[in-house]
Amino acid sequence: MDSTALQALTSPVVLFFVLGLLAAFARSDLAIPEAIAKGMSLYLMAAIGLKGGIEVAESGLDGTVLAALAAGIGAGFIMPIYAYWVLKGFGKLDRTNAGAVAAHYGSISVVTFVTAVEILSAQGQPPAGFMVAVMASMESPAILAGLLLARGLGSKDGRSGKEMLHEVLFNASVVLLLGAFVIGMIAGPTGFADVRPFFDGLFKGILCLFLLDMGLIAARRIMDNRAVTWRLALIAIALPLVNGAIGTVLGVGIGLDTGSAAALGVLCASASYIAVPAAMRLALPEADPGIYLTMSLSITFPFNVLVNISLISMLAAALTGAGG
Repeated sequence: MDSTALQALTSPVVLFFVLGLLAAFARSDLAIPEAIAKGMSLYLMAAIGLKGGIEVAESGLDGTVLAALAAGIGAGFIMPIYAYWVLKGFGKLDRTNAGAVAAHYGSISVVTFVTAVEILSAQGQPPAGFMVAVMASMESPAILAGLLLARGLGSKDGRSGKEMLHEVLFNASVVLLLGAFVIGMIAGPTGFADVRPFFDGLFKGILCLFLLDMGLIAARRIMDNRAVTWRLALIAIALPLVNGAIGTVLGVGIGLDTGSAAALGVLCASASYIAVPAAMRLALPEADPGIYLTMSLSITFPFNVLVNISLISMLAAALTGAGG
């Protein structure tokens, strides 16, 4: 086995995720209370936002940062479009469900990104701090694209449309990520020193426990859900493979370093299971959560963590010459 893939698969964060999968499939009563899981999620988003802002404060903004932001936003709009047609054609979904699922595959998974950052850093290829801003910028375009595909921005209920736009622009993950990012830029390394033991020292341990919980949830949803056909399961694996390769090539093309190009690939490969489901429940209540949540959380998320992050990191290394 390639040393990069082996290092990823033997990482504690991945192994805790596997432990969660195995425990759930064995029907263990292992569980993490919802309030604790939510607290860990808030902690992870705040920590990654802070550290990204601090790195940008040290390095500054330049053309590469702006190019990465443009690439991320563009990908967030474009990826749902071809995902929609694949879901309608090969996946046999109706317009509403195809649009809802497509939005998930244009948006991002924060936990997948954080896991990838840990794996890439352990391989000596840490992504640049500004990739946090790229991550946060990709959620809203994907939601808007998915809604346009499903039924346009117009809504039969003008009030719900207004609420949906508020959810898109001010959902918790975007606010916390960007807010923490700005705080990190303002505080800089000196200001961060006082809180470093909490946001840096505990980070990997909390990530391990969070991925344990994600493994439990993913496996239990697979066992309980029957709405996803073999066609949709195949799409849930094919889309992250294609999107990850496109994002990595795009990252290399705009001049990102190996770790950052791989991070862009991982962002493109990931699928949202927090922010987008919340927006879809509000804007497309008729869409089936059993389809879009099972595909994004129970199939794509495990595939990315266990397999695709390694594939993307190897592709980025090959394209940039870092692997030779």
